[in-house]
Amino acid sequence: MATATISLPDSITEAEARLLLALKLLEIGRLSCGQAAELAGLSKRTFIEVAGQHGVSVFNAPVDELMGDLANA
Repeated sequence: MATATISLPDSITEAEARLLLALKLLEIGRLSCGQAAELAGLSKRTFIEVAGQHGVSVFNAPVDELMGDLANA
């Protein structure tokens, strides 16, 4: 795993920056939900809840595929 060092304004904590980075990388498909949770320092369950609060979907499948799965269930 690579390490990056960045300077943050005093108004942004390291935890907040890690969470927001994890959410964005999940949203654009660069990290899985588990990887993003690990980056954010949260359990997968907690990360999923936080992602929902931020309007970020943890599902990578297209809506039509999910609807098909639902119909088959």
